Amino acid sequence: MDEESYRVELTNPAERDLRRMRSAAEPALGELLALESAPQLGQMLTGQLSEVRSLHWRVGKTDYRAAYVVLAAERVCLVFLIGSRENFYRDAGRRWEAVKKTL
Repeated sequence: MDEESYRVELTNPAERDLRRMRSAAEPALGELLALESAPQLGQMLTGQLSEVRSLHWRVGKTDYRAAYVVLAAERVCLVFLIGSRENFYRDAGRRWEAVKKTL
């Protein structure tokens, strides 16, 4: 890993999200690994999620999202939620509140 790259880390709940995706897990992992060289790839969110970025991709007919924060000092993209678009932002708000307490 060179000095320009970031490390992608998943919280335990995000790891469970990825396992539940079954056949969509491999494409999801590919999308997440793109953050190693482009941590600002996802769009910034607003409101209570204003520190969070959302990465979007599609597998088949399903739209997926990953919520993450860029920890520049540690050179880490911390992914805390992976899922389909349905209820994503509601769930992201809940998880973000829990993650913020650990940072």
